[in-house]
Amino acid sequence: MPAASVLCLRACLALLAMPIYLLAFLGIWEPFCKKVFFPFFLEKLCAIHERKAKKHKQELFRNLPDFTSPSGELKLLEIGTGYGVNFQFYPPGCRVTCTDINPNFQQGLSKSMSKNQHLRYERFLEAAGEDLHVVPSGSVDAVVCTLVLCSVRDVSAVLREVLRVLRPGGAFYFLEHVAADHSSWKYFWQQIYHPTWKLLFAGCCLTREIWRDLEEAAFSELSVRHVRVALPWTPIEPHIMGFAVK
Repeated sequence: MPAASVLCLRACLALLAMPIYLLAFLGIWEPFCKKVFFPFFLEKLCAIHERKAKKHKQELFRNLPDFTSPSGELKLLEIGTGYGVNFQFYPPGCRVTCTDINPNFQQGLSKSMSKNQHLRYERFLEAAGEDLHVVPSGSVDAVVCTLVLCSVRDVSAVLREVLRVLRPGGAFYFLEHVAADHSSWKYFWQQIYHPTWKLLFAGCCLTREIWRDLEEAAFSELSVRHVRVALPWTPIEPHIMGFAVK
C-alpha cells in the first residue's frame, strides 16, 4: 500500500483534528487530556473492552496462583492499574500494589477496590513503568500489565524493570493491542490513524510490535498468543496475551 496514500490520508485526518493539534501546540491539550479526557475515555473503553476480553483474561490469569511464593503469599504488582479492571481476576488473598503514571483514576480505582474485597491492597504508587525504583528488586511474585505498553515511552525499559522487581521464577502477565499484519487493510488504517490517535489518547501507539520486545527481553520462558478482541470500527482489534517467567 503506497506510502503516499498513507501520508495523504494522515494529513486529511490531521485537518479534521486541527483544533486538538492547535490546543497541543498551545500546551493546553496535554494537561486537559491527562486530567479529564483520557480518564473519561478510558472508563468508557474499559467497560466495552472488559466485556469483549473477559474470556481471554479468565484464561490468561488462570495459572496465576501457580506463582505463589513458598511463604504461601502471592505478591502482585500491576503497572498502569487505571480503574482496576483486572482485580476481579486475581485470586483471593493476593497482595496487590497498584502503580500508574496518572493519578486521576483514583476515584474509579477506589470503587473497584470496594467491589473486590477478596484482595489485600498494599499501596498506590504514582510511577512510570520505566522507573519503579521505589519497588525493591526481587520483591514480587507477579507483575501484570494490560493495555499499557502501547503508551509507555520505552517498552524495553519497562521490561527491564519488570525483570528487576520479579523474584526468580516470578511471572509477567500481559494483554496488549499491537500492530496488525503488515499486508492487511487493518495495518493500513493503523498507519493512518497513528499520529492523531497518539495525540488524542495520551501517547497510545497503534503500530507497536510488542511481541518482539518480549522476545528480546531476558525472560527464561515466554508464552505469547496472537488473539483478536472484537472492537468493530476501531484500529485496536489485534492483541497479544500471555506470560513470561524470570
